Amino acid sequence: MTTLLISIAILIAGYFIYSRYIERIYGADAQRVTPANSMTDNVDYMPMAWWKVFLIQFLNIAGLGPIFGAVAGAMWGPVAYLWIILGSVFAGAVHDYFSGMLSIKHNGLSITEIVGIYMGNFTKQVMRGFTVMLMVMVGAVFIMGPAKILAGLTPDYATMTFWVWVVFAYYVLSTLLPINKLIGRIYPVFGFAMLFMAAGLIIALFVKGYPVPELTWENLQNFHSRADDFPIFPMLFITIACGAISGFHATQSPLMARCITNEKLGRRVFYGAMITEAVVAMIWATISMSFFGGIRELNDVMNEHQGNAAWVVNEAAQVLLGKLGAVLALLGVVAAPITSGDTAFRSARLIVADFLNLKQSPMKNRLIISIPLFMVGYYLTQINFDIIWRYFAWSNQTLATVVLWTITIYLLNEKKNYWITLIPALFMTMVISTYLFLAPEGFHLTGNISYFIGGAITLLTIGMFLFYFRKQNT
Repeated sequence: MTTLLISIAILIAGYFIYSRYIERIYGADAQRVTPANSMTDNVDYMPMAWWKVFLIQFLNIAGLGPIFGAVAGAMWGPVAYLWIILGSVFAGAVHDYFSGMLSIKHNGLSITEIVGIYMGNFTKQVMRGFTVMLMVMVGAVFIMGPAKILAGLTPDYATMTFWVWVVFAYYVLSTLLPINKLIGRIYPVFGFAMLFMAAGLIIALFVKGYPVPELTWENLQNFHSRADDFPIFPMLFITIACGAISGFHATQSPLMARCITNEKLGRRVFYGAMITEAVVAMIWATISMSFFGGIRELNDVMNEHQGNAAWVVNEAAQVLLGKLGAVLALLGVVAAPITSGDTAFRSARLIVADFLNLKQSPMKNRLIISIPLFMVGYYLTQINFDIIWRYFAWSNQTLATVVLWTITIYLLNEKKNYWITLIPALFMTMVISTYLFLAPEGFHLTGNISYFIGGAITLLTIGMFLFYFRKQNT
């Protein structure tokens, strides 16, 4: 319990201290007019109260990642706490803040266009296709996840296929309608469910006296049941994504950059939402390591159920909160992926619209873009969930890495402290490179070869950055 409380205290301190430093580096100005006010179109660009923008941002980014990712990440043991703390404060929240603020700076542009401004046209073209595909993949993942949970809560006639169609229909409406018509109204309800889920479960865990693991030197090791195949580096850093750093967030921040009325609110909305999500991830990691009696027991359960984190969530909620509490808690878990899936499709629509320079005020233009996206998304729901999730995890962290490099180039060009993102960018470059060659869904090479190639790619990236640095200073 001590480790959990200290971890949450550090996350809160990170928000009140480090985020202010990040804000000063960017130079947020309350007097500058934001796109919400200068480009209002009553569809995507729309001034909204900061607390609504925060809540939407939080629910957008808090998909299955901080829940399912934390459950799976807990299999490595208390070392997961370190990644959630350090990753969110020094990488994830910084990544989210700058991706949102740079969008404000560039009139609400999508992250792919921002990448192109600082990383060049070739990178922009690659990232356009890559990011749209990632968004559709997210939408598909976040259809199947909640549908599976809802099917377990409802009578037999309400099958998983039935809930897939219900969730899919909601996604269509939330993608096409103005942001204040559906998303702006339903998110407060989902927000309550999410808060109840997190607070209720962790309180029940303590009240019922479950043993909570502490982070000690003895526990700072790999507890994964297949430790040889799943080393802490890089596997843990891909598995726990949304609770530490996630490229998906960079696609969501521009949505809210089009609704913020004051640059000074960016710290609350973008940095603050990431810290809040990290607290959620911390809670689920703790529940996972405690509920079944220990970390090794968690590994046994996950192996028995083929890594089905949804089963862990369902079991913990029912036992800790009882029948009614479990339904409310699981609605919170359902709300998280749904409120990320809907804005994933919405974000994909806006990325394509930015690329085509197609105004989104007319419904006809929204349909022209959305229909093909939904067709691809529905096709992906027919593919095994675990396969999509594994490829999503690596693609997600790859996008985060590209965005960190984009921010680094921006800071270098502006002659500001670029170290705040250069170090996380280098670390994540090593993570995604090594994972690509080590993971079963990648090239599945030996550990030594994978680490060597990952290190070589990271060194090559350093060399490219130094070349660019010298070019900018000559």
